Amino acid sequence: VVMLTLGTGVGGAILIDGKPYGGAFNKAGHIGHMVIDHAGEADVTNMPGSLEDCIGNCTVEKRSRGRFQSTHALLEAYETGDNEASEIWLKSVRQLAIGLASITNILSPEIIVLGGGITEAGENLFKPLQEFMDVYEWRAGGNQVEIVKAHYGEMAGAIGAACFAFEK
Repeated sequence: VVMLTLGTGVGGAILIDGKPYGGAFNKAGHIGHMVIDHAGEADVTNMPGSLEDCIGNCTVEKRSRGRFQSTHALLEAYETGDNEASEIWLKSVRQLAIGLASITNILSPEIIVLGGGITEAGENLFKPLQEFMDVYEWRAGGNQVEIVKAHYGEMAGAIGAACFAFEK
């Protein structure tokens, strides 16, 4: 299972055989720093065009050239059929799909769980995301990854971190 939290930034976690995978230096799962656009600006880890910069709320003002201050405002305009908002939002969702398709090629998870505040967009996120996954996901043997919304929605990342800390 791979989990991403889509909110201010993009967080992530990898579960292998039901256990969190941290990797050799305990930094595995920082999926938000995956490069989507090699020509993009460097993010906080110095990675160009990261997934976090493509869809995180932290960059919506930059992605919209100052027109929208939050993903919520962008989505409100998108829902009214605003052409510029549609272009910005769908580009972000397409870039998310490219990142998720890359994850499926690298890890081949059974399920990708999406949590965080941006998932509250509901069908405005999940419908175009599925359409873009239909284009980008390599479906060897006809298999495709299941993408689901986290049960705890925007609190999924915080609850997961708390459970991890409690177990330690």
